[in-house]
Amino acid sequence: METITDLEQEALNFAREAHGDQRRKYSDELYIEHPKRVAEWVRKIPHTPEMISAAYLHDVVEDTSVSLQAIKRKFGNKVGRLVEELTNEYVKSKYPRMNRRWRKEKETVRQRNISVEAKTIRLADIIDNTPSVSLNDPTFAKRYIPEMEALVEAVREGNFDLLLQACYEVETAKRRLKVHNRMTHELKLSD
Repeated sequence: METITDLEQEALNFAREAHGDQRRKYSDELYIEHPKRVAEWVRKIPHTPEMISAAYLHDVVEDTSVSLQAIKRKFGNKVGRLVEELTNEYVKSKYPRMNRRWRKEKETVRQRNISVEAKTIRLADIIDNTPSVSLNDPTFAKRYIPEMEALVEAVREGNFDLLLQACYEVETAKRRLKVHNRMTHELKLSD
């Protein structure tokens, strides 16, 4: 088993403290368990300590009162840049008059232009989130799964092994829910 670096441990501790008592919507487990699983997916493939650290921190700016500037000050520009790329710019609080579909489409377009490292972390995030949503909230999942399908297409330049796993999770959820390709074209892995 690979040992955790000081940077990674510091990021895990920071994320654990920032998320505090937040709970996951469907499992009621502590929220920190999600970023820990995302980091473990990233750890399975070629990665850097900065990628693992950003995986732990990927939801901190979006879901807590911690600012991006605080992340950059504490963890440096590389981790800060990854967290910035992974933070949804089109959240409801910033765009309250825009519907979910508009916000998700804008975010998917933005994610096409993030770094390969950030795309890899996003794939790990999709891998962890998709089964939970599709198993526990089938009504919402019928909207969510096509969004994830579009997002997988947007970040397809991330790690290939994680891309395959993300495609598998999305396709499994689609079959379970009988969701058809409504938002995206078929993913062409041969490109």
